[in-house]
Amino acid sequence: MGLIMNGGNAKSSAFEAINAAKKGDYKTADAKLKESDGFLTAAHNSQTGMLTDEANGIHAKVTLLTVHSQDHIMNAITFRDLAGEIVDLYKRLDGVKVED
Repeated sequence: MGLIMNGGNAKSSAFEAINAAKKGDYKTADAKLKESDGFLTAAHNSQTGMLTDEANGIHAKVTLLTVHSQDHIMNAITFRDLAGEIVDLYKRLDGVKVED
Protein backbone atom coordinates (compact mmCIF):
# COMPACT_ATOMS: atom_id res chain seq x y z
CA MET A 1 0.00 0.00 0.00
CA GLY A 2 3.02 2.29 0.49
CA LEU A 3 3.56 2.38 -3.26
CA ILE A 4 -0.04 3.25 -4.04
CA MET A 5 -0.36 5.87 -1.31
CA ASN A 6 2.97 7.58 -1.96
CA GLY A 7 2.57 7.29 -5.72
CA GLY A 8 -0.82 8.97 -5.55
CA ASN A 9 0.47 11.70 -3.28
CA ALA A 10 3.46 12.28 -5.59
CA LYS A 11 1.19 12.64 -8.60
CA SER A 12 -1.16 14.99 -6.73
CA SER A 13 1.71 17.21 -5.60
CA ALA A 14 3.10 17.32 -9.14
CA PHE A 15 -0.31 18.33 -10.46
CA GLU A 16 -0.51 21.06 -7.81
CA ALA A 17 2.89 22.28 -9.02
CA ILE A 18 1.55 22.68 -12.55
CA ASN A 19 -1.50 24.57 -11.29
CA ALA A 20 0.71 26.90 -9.22
CA ALA A 21 2.99 27.55 -12.20
CA LYS A 22 -0.03 28.29 -14.37
CA LYS A 23 -0.87 31.08 -11.89
CA GLY A 24 2.74 32.34 -11.87
CA ASP A 25 3.34 31.13 -8.31
CA TYR A 26 6.74 29.55 -8.91
CA LYS A 27 7.71 29.38 -5.26
CA THR A 28 4.75 27.09 -4.58
CA ALA A 29 5.34 25.19 -7.83
CA ASP A 30 8.94 24.43 -6.85
CA ALA A 31 7.87 23.45 -3.32
CA LYS A 32 5.21 21.08 -4.70
CA LEU A 33 7.74 19.46 -7.04
CA LYS A 34 10.06 18.95 -4.09
CA GLU A 35 7.16 17.51 -2.08
CA SER A 36 6.39 15.16 -4.96
CA ASP A 37 10.02 14.03 -4.96
CA GLY A 38 9.73 13.21 -1.26
CA PHE A 39 6.71 11.01 -1.85
CA LEU A 40 8.52 9.29 -4.73
CA THR A 41 11.51 8.64 -2.48
CA ALA A 42 9.22 7.01 0.10
CA ALA A 43 7.60 4.90 -2.63
CA HIS A 44 11.00 3.94 -4.01
CA ASN A 45 12.10 2.85 -0.53
CA SER A 46 9.04 0.60 -0.26
CA GLN A 47 9.78 -0.82 -3.69
CA THR A 48 13.44 -1.39 -2.80
CA GLY A 49 12.36 -3.34 0.28
CA MET A 50 10.22 -5.58 -1.89
CA LEU A 51 13.06 -6.13 -4.35
CA THR A 52 15.52 -6.86 -1.55
CA ASP A 53 13.17 -9.46 -0.12
CA GLU A 54 12.83 -11.03 -3.55
CA ALA A 55 16.62 -11.13 -3.99
CA ASN A 56 16.92 -12.80 -0.58
CA GLY A 57 14.50 -15.55 -1.54
CA ILE A 58 11.45 -14.11 0.18
CA HIS A 59 9.02 -14.24 -2.70
CA ALA A 60 5.89 -12.14 -2.59
CA LYS A 61 2.72 -13.47 -4.12
CA VAL A 62 2.02 -11.48 -7.26
CA THR A 63 -1.54 -10.19 -7.03
CA LEU A 64 -3.56 -7.60 -8.88
CA LEU A 65 -2.78 -5.23 -6.00
CA THR A 66 0.96 -5.76 -6.50
CA VAL A 67 0.70 -5.11 -10.23
CA HIS A 68 -1.49 -2.07 -9.62
CA SER A 69 0.99 -0.62 -7.14
CA GLN A 70 3.85 -0.93 -9.63
CA ASP A 71 1.72 0.66 -12.34
CA HIS A 72 0.76 3.46 -9.95
CA ILE A 73 4.35 4.33 -9.07
CA MET A 74 5.52 4.28 -12.69
CA ASN A 75 2.72 6.65 -13.68
CA ALA A 76 3.60 8.94 -10.78
CA ILE A 77 7.26 9.04 -11.84
CA THR A 78 6.33 9.87 -15.41
CA PHE A 79 3.85 12.54 -14.29
CA ARG A 80 6.44 14.10 -11.96
CA ASP A 81 9.01 14.27 -14.76
CA LEU A 82 6.55 15.93 -17.10
CA ALA A 83 5.33 18.32 -14.38
CA GLY A 84 8.89 19.55 -13.91
CA GLU A 85 9.15 20.26 -17.62
CA ILE A 86 5.79 22.06 -17.67
CA VAL A 87 6.75 24.23 -14.68
CA ASP A 88 10.01 25.13 -16.46
CA LEU A 89 8.06 25.98 -19.60
CA TYR A 90 5.76 28.34 -17.68
CA LYS A 91 8.81 29.96 -16.11
CA ARG A 92 10.46 30.49 -19.50
CA LEU A 93 7.25 31.98 -20.90
CA ASP A 94 7.26 34.46 -17.99
CA GLY A 95 10.94 35.25 -18.48
CA VAL A 96 12.02 33.50 -15.27
CA LYS A 97 15.51 32.00 -15.37
CA VAL A 98 15.44 28.21 -15.45
CA GLU A 99 18.38 26.07 -14.41
CA ASP A 100 19.46 23.68 -17.13
